[in-house]
Amino acid sequence: MIIIKTRDEIEKMRAAGQAVAEILELLKADIRPGVSTGTLNAIAEEECKKRQAIPLFKNYPHPREGKKPFPAAICASINEEVVHGIPGERVLRDGDIISIDFGLSLDGYAGDAAITVPVGNASEEALRLIRYTEKALFKGIHEAREGNRLGQVSHAIQKYAEKHGFSVVRDFVGHGIGRRMHEDPPVPNYGKADRGPVLKEGMTIAIEPMLNIGTYNVYTRADDWTVVTRDGSLSAHFEHTIAITDRGPEILTLR
Repeated sequence: MIIIKTRDEIEKMRAAGQAVAEILELLKADIRPGVSTGTLNAIAEEECKKRQAIPLFKNYPHPREGKKPFPAAICASINEEVVHGIPGERVLRDGDIISIDFGLSLDGYAGDAAITVPVGNASEEALRLIRYTEKALFKGIHEAREGNRLGQVSHAIQKYAEKHGFSVVRDFVGHGIGRRMHEDPPVPNYGKADRGPVLKEGMTIAIEPMLNIGTYNVYTRADDWTVVTRDGSLSAHFEHTIAITDRGPEILTLR
């Protein structure tokens, strides 16, 4: 069931989204060679405490029964890691790229966003991947308009990504968002434009393309969380939380 939000609820989601955006900016400023992913996670946790916000990823249940919940406030995915990288002792190196996915709850409402950032002197190939993944996100956002089908968002992302030579991850998609981080509907980054529910004012969704330089096929490492490209190629990830309004799409996680 897709939950339509009131204007007051969207205002609360905007406050949560702004907190997410602020914390991601702080993390971005600390991304450099020699910094550990655990340090970045500690910063995110401390910033949540300052704002009396709840980090939504920490202790998030694994989708498979018997597996451990996610142990951290951020997902920190490096190079060939697509999503759900677990932060820890790993130190960033010059030339890496790192995707930071982060969500929090503030006053009972969620915000969720992701960025990919070069570490030091990344290759032109890596920079191009980052640039076009973010552009693909905005192509999708542009189509997130009242009266359009959700498939128009998905199709716009896939069309743009593949036009520029990148593959779109199929196994993980965006989602509705509100009081909970994951609500209906699922938001694929690929598909046909005439599919999916019609977008209505008051819907709130998280759009999050994951693009790879090589194949879109992925697998999960032995830690049960970290998803990596099957061929070891680089991957990038961007995400924003969006409200569908009568004036067009509004990005709630943009400063």
